[in-house]
Amino acid sequence: MNTVELRVVRLPHAVGLALPAYQSADAAGLDLVAAVPAGAPLVIPPGGRAAIPTGLAFALPRGVEGQIRPRSGLALRHGVTVLNSPGTLDPDYRGEVHVILANFGTDPFPVARGTRIAQLVLSATVRATICEVSALDETTRGVGGFGSTGTGREERSD
Repeated sequence: MNTVELRVVRLPHAVGLALPAYQSADAAGLDLVAAVPAGAPLVIPPGGRAAIPTGLAFALPRGVEGQIRPRSGLALRHGVTVLNSPGTLDPDYRGEVHVILANFGTDPFPVARGTRIAQLVLSATVRATICEVSALDETTRGVGGFGSTGTGREERSD
């Protein structure tokens, strides 16, 4: 398993909150928590969305991106998810990370201080060199798009 150093600045409104942490030995994501004021939860109405502060700023190593992903429990139990999933945290961004949560559930969703709202997954990145060409190489799939695979057109070996 590869590891990288992840530098984190805790902003004043996150004092006392847990730093991002893996919840199991093989977890891929670090849990992020809400840095809303104590005693004043931010309530997301059904169909609503909100940018939730984490109170953290990161310095990711060059060549590594942070992917802000939903927590499956929030999605299943409450219909709450990360709207721009996955959100991208670039290695040159130094501001506070906010998580855009959307409530697709039927009840208002209160986000209290310290609520685990998302997970941060680190991923190595590859940069592209754009090379315009007049044609692309042929493939079996060709131009088949949405819903074109798994339609029974594949060769079968009976």
